[in-house]
Amino acid sequence: MRVLKITLTVAVAGLFIAVVTRTQQKEMSDAEYTKQALLAAPEAVAKDAGVVRTDANGTMRTLRASKNDFTCMFAGTDMMCNDRNSMEFIGAMMKHAAPPDKVGISYMLAGDRGASNTDPYATGKTPDNHWVVTGPHIMLFGPPSKTLGYTEAKDPDPNKPYMMWAGTPYEHAMIPISSVK
Repeated sequence: MRVLKITLTVAVAGLFIAVVTRTQQKEMSDAEYTKQALLAAPEAVAKDAGVVRTDANGTMRTLRASKNDFTCMFAGTDMMCNDRNSMEFIGAMMKHAAPPDKVGISYMLAGDRGASNTDPYATGKTPDNHWVVTGPHIMLFGPPSKTLGYTEAKDPDPNKPYMMWAGTPYEHAMIPISSVK
């Protein structure tokens, strides 16, 4: 009976957190969204970066035009700031298309809440999708990232550089800039 109560309590708490997170995202003003999205990049990049917001129907709406070819945004609950080539790479991935043959960089200075290291389209942790949470990091996209020699382990140490989605067209380097706590 005690195990059932604990299990039920954890499940209800998880559901509550998920609902609150979704509600906060929906209720966030464009000004607050912009402020939060810009935290993904170094201050020198963020000051001239554009900001886009994905609406409920999936279309991107520009909240602030870019003056430096970087665009900051939320991807789910994670904040990122991408250069033009990274935006093309991410766009190709979303369309299940071949990524561009270009080098790109993306900042995620707030870290992430986790992703499958083997399945680019996974939406949640499963027992076999090698979920990894990485603290503040940059991502390097494009063919040269594959020549860096970083580990392609399915369950890498997120405190050291590694390749995400190794062996897929969307393979890219994850380069931590501080440790996961």
